[in-house]
Amino acid sequence: MLEQATKSVNIAKETRVGDLATAYPLATRIFHRHGIDYCCGGGKPLEDACQRRGVDAQTVIEEIRAELSTTDEPRQRWDEASFEDLIGHILSTHHEYLREELPRLDAMAQKVHQVHGDKMPDVLPELATVMSGLRQELEQHMLKEEQVLFPLILQGQGHMGLGPIECMKHEHDSAANALRRLRELTSDFTVPEGACNTWRALWHGLAALETDLHQHIHLENNILFPRALNSGAQ
Repeated sequence: MLEQATKSVNIAKETRVGDLATAYPLATRIFHRHGIDYCCGGGKPLEDACQRRGVDAQTVIEEIRAELSTTDEPRQRWDEASFEDLIGHILSTHHEYLREELPRLDAMAQKVHQVHGDKMPDVLPELATVMSGLRQELEQHMLKEEQVLFPLILQGQGHMGLGPIECMKHEHDSAANALRRLRELTSDFTVPEGACNTWRALWHGLAALETDLHQHIHLENNILFPRALNSGAQ
């Protein structure tokens, strides 16, 4: 369901970050700006999440309200969509993106390591290793979702999927840890001076990967999985 952003936004510091990201999808822009974890850490109250990042919760609330009141961009309420539409969106938007980007970023990471490894010996070897591991983990993760969990949910048996869902959430945590390490290794994706085109493209690609995966994990952890466990067929 598409809704236009409104100027009347009721947000409390006690509201869970994941719930805010669900009710006000444009709020994820603000969370991303401040490094607030709204996917794997979506169960935390906004005030706690802000304290962890050293930012003022009221400031974040005002930024969210400003974002919502100054844009005419429609926002998709995925918590109100059918399982078919939500899963279809995850597959077409996020799984397809990962299938294209993971091999590309992995190859670039290996190339930059091989060609420029001596320039950043404390960064590039580990970055190549982390990227390769993340690719392998996510490719296996997507297969398990597509072959086991998503069919179970679409058959109206999502409430029986606690085991697979807990496994998926654990793997989400692992992916989030890898993303954090990639951000640390790249100094928040700051392109080094004199970097070649491949190196620059790798840093920009990793930043985009982080943004996409945060949205991807949010849709599953905070919307799809809870709904599946708490309901039968839709």
